[in-house]
Amino acid sequence: MVTFEYILESPFKPTVKHKVWLQRVIRNEGKTPGNIAYIFCGDDYMLERNNTFLCHDTYTDIITFDECVGDIVSGSILISLDRIAENANIFGSTFEKELMRVLVHGTLHLCGYKDKSDDESVLMRKKENEALSLFADIIL
Repeated sequence: MVTFEYILESPFKPTVKHKVWLQRVIRNEGKTPGNIAYIFCGDDYMLERNNTFLCHDTYTDIITFDECVGDIVSGSILISLDRIAENANIFGSTFEKELMRVLVHGTLHLCGYKDKSDDESVLMRKKENEALSLFADIIL
């Protein structure tokens, strides 16, 4: 089950279509959707979690906590809405488009994709773009 939780209010409210889309992304990777919580927060909350869990004293847009078992994709994905807004400005995107990219980025992490090396980053971006193109095809 996909859930959306808010520690910080968001101008973007994911819908059933977003849930269906994220589950489809997981199924397209040959995996089964489990329990995934997307938690929207601000920079302060995210920085505290980044320090506590990863020993990183930096701001980040996303932290993915993998709780997958076998092919069942489960976990928690923290998303900083402050970083999303700033990155949208930096990359000349909209808040909604940047948020959707980060939603699917975290989902792909749970599916096993990494982005530490250049090759991994290129593959991750390709998979993000493929996943984003699926959203328009979903009709409820």
